[in-house]
Amino acid sequence: MADARLLDPHESVVGTQHRQGALELARRLPSLVVAAKDVASTVMHGVHGRRRAGVGETFWQFRPFVWGEPTSRIDWRRSARDDRIYVREREWEAAHTVWIWMDRSPSMAYVSTLALQSKLDRALTLGLAAADLLVRGGERVGAPGLTRPVAARNILDRLSEAMVQEARQPSHVPAELPPPDALAPRAQFVWLSDFLSDPNEIRATLHALASRGAVGHAVMISDPVEDTFPFAGHTEFLDVDSDARLRLGEARALKADYERRLALHRDAVREACASRGWSFALHRTDRPASEALLNLRMRIEGQQGGPG
Repeated sequence: MADARLLDPHESVVGTQHRQGALELARRLPSLVVAAKDVASTVMHGVHGRRRAGVGETFWQFRPFVWGEPTSRIDWRRSARDDRIYVREREWEAAHTVWIWMDRSPSMAYVSTLALQSKLDRALTLGLAAADLLVRGGERVGAPGLTRPVAARNILDRLSEAMVQEARQPSHVPAELPPPDALAPRAQFVWLSDFLSDPNEIRATLHALASRGAVGHAVMISDPVEDTFPFAGHTEFLDVDSDARLRLGEARALKADYERRLALHRDAVREACASRGWSFALHRTDRPASEALLNLRMRIEGQQGGPG
């Protein structure tokens, strides 16, 4: 008998099982932090940060004075050292805030033999690696419900410690969707999930987050088995959110309908993102994490380069 736990990794939603999964994640976090640092390092090439001239208190650089500028900007001490006049530029400090939501709900724990990581581990690897890159680039990074936005170099330690503390709470059950709190207009939101929630709930949450003009980037993480539906013969499917079971005598007969429903679901999520100007990308766990991170970095920088 084929076992559909390939699709649904948990046998029930009993609280003790949720807690076991959370504690297991806490044990894996140190290795995921290491993996995230490795992935961030491979993508670091070409990242120069966002230091630029503007209003601020931190010294950035001297540059030659341009006639027509206010003379109050001239640094006379530096100019006295040679025959040129210099302006003391300060670092642009209007850093963006980027919120990162890493879905840790039960459906994310699934991993097939075709994948390099579970969907959960891939979401955490990408989220932590993105946080590392963003902080190195001068941005503030926060995680909804976990940490406030900070520009600290130890951002990975802060995020992982917050997740460990959350996992240790006896009543903790990972949420499928981020808190629907309206974000500031200049903020960006990175949403890493398999997006297997109700499309209407996803749309409502996304619209709430973007209601003040914040932009975001959705990364739908999928296991290759979820795309190919390789099941045949007598198969039992188990639900991750209840004790429901579905037994089929010939699973292959469900393949065409499954593929159609999956395509419709993904189109609904993609359209919800497009309706608010958010980007959308599909990432499979049989592909390198660095591939998705590079794509995500380019999309975030594209938004940062736009009107502030």
